[in-house]
Amino acid sequence: MDKENQFTSSAINPALSIPQLRSAFDGRVIGPEDADYGQARTVFMGGFDLRPAVIIRAANADDVARTISLAQETGLELAVRSGGHSAAGHSSSDGGIVLDLRDMKALDIDVAGRTAWAEAGLTAGEYTVATGAHGLATGFGDTGSVGIGGITLGGGVGYLVRKHGLTIDSLLAAEVVTAEGKLLHVDEEKHPDLFWAIRGGGGNFGVVTRFKFRLHVVDTIVGGMLLLPATPEVIAGFIAEAEAAPEEFSAIVNVMPAPPMPFVSAEYHGQLVVMALMAYAGDAEAGERAIAPLRSLATPIVDMVRRMRYPELYPPEEEGYHPTAVSRTMFIDTVDRSVAQTILEHLRSSTAAMRVAQLRVLGGAMARVPAEATAFAHRDSRIMVNVAAFYGPHDRVEQEAWVRGFAAALRQGDGGVYVNFLGNEGVERVRAAYPGSTWERLVAVKRRYDPANLFRLNQNIPPEG
Repeated sequence: MDKENQFTSSAINPALSIPQLRSAFDGRVIGPEDADYGQARTVFMGGFDLRPAVIIRAANADDVARTISLAQETGLELAVRSGGHSAAGHSSSDGGIVLDLRDMKALDIDVAGRTAWAEAGLTAGEYTVATGAHGLATGFGDTGSVGIGGITLGGGVGYLVRKHGLTIDSLLAAEVVTAEGKLLHVDEEKHPDLFWAIRGGGGNFGVVTRFKFRLHVVDTIVGGMLLLPATPEVIAGFIAEAEAAPEEFSAIVNVMPAPPMPFVSAEYHGQLVVMALMAYAGDAEAGERAIAPLRSLATPIVDMVRRMRYPELYPPEEEGYHPTAVSRTMFIDTVDRSVAQTILEHLRSSTAAMRVAQLRVLGGAMARVPAEATAFAHRDSRIMVNVAAFYGPHDRVEQEAWVRGFAAALRQGDGGVYVNFLGNEGVERVRAAYPGSTWERLVAVKRRYDPANLFRLNQNIPPEG
């Protein structure tokens, strides 16, 4: 390492001398007195007003190791940030150290070999645009500003989930800095236990600085937004058609009030609609045939589905957007007319200006991976649901109660949850993300690589189980 990777009580005082830290790191060190501290401490989700003691914008893996050493020596809480989208606020810390990876954006694309080494500070949108220039892609989620670090470590459910599986199903290798400050190359042969754990187990085991992904040929797709009136028949019919569609088709179905977007007629603003975002990653004519039954469910309010380049699914996002919302995630087995009616009744009963029931049909390539192959164990789950309500300054408690009631009304036989959509919901909900023997295996890996639970600001898997 280029600089001394030691931080002892004699070298760094308890108040964290920012000038001393700046001399020890290659990347930026931002303290509370710096002009851009307010911006640097801000995360994507609103409602988190945390003030870290220091923010370290790592320039490389050596900086990551130095930050881990600093946290070990000072005993301060360590938050690791890729894109800053944690619904539980784990992307920052009150009084601790924030290790911000956003400046680590190197991307090495092997077009002929269809692989890419990507640093963890890249966003899904940045990665997708760069690989899309070659007609290639790795599946991430539905939001371009999400960091590839967080979404990958939790699983990754997006527009290619049925065709190419989860993000982790395209992960070939990774470089991980452990709690001891060691940089490990992990894959199926080297440290296979750690490689298994980081594919779904979150940031519990170290800081991933680089990912090696498989790239798939995904050039022109048939996709975009389809807005339909929200009736029980349309909702149930849409899910049925999505389940019956070829694996090339994946959709994210939002039942919600129509937002006042310029391309939505004013008469529909605030009315419940089915806003479907979809992609058919295959032959264009076959894609048009697969989407035709969806268009015929009702007269579309908006039809923006067309042939496009895959990166166009990640449009520019609004600057300064920091939503305040409460949510609940789960898996269910079916959406029939009765379930659709329940969805509509609960959405109508809410006082929130914006509320949503989001449905994602799974299966396909994701379901063909054995449950024990990765730490994401929900391979047989059929439909993922996320219900959410946005809250204002005075109604958070009310909206939390509504979300809990809505989720309870939708609950079926599948007790699992998707870890990337969890908020601060308690130990039992974290356990639900890792059912059966998955939890015990993760605890064993945690005990081996992070026995003191340094990496605890996450959906935590404690080393003592």
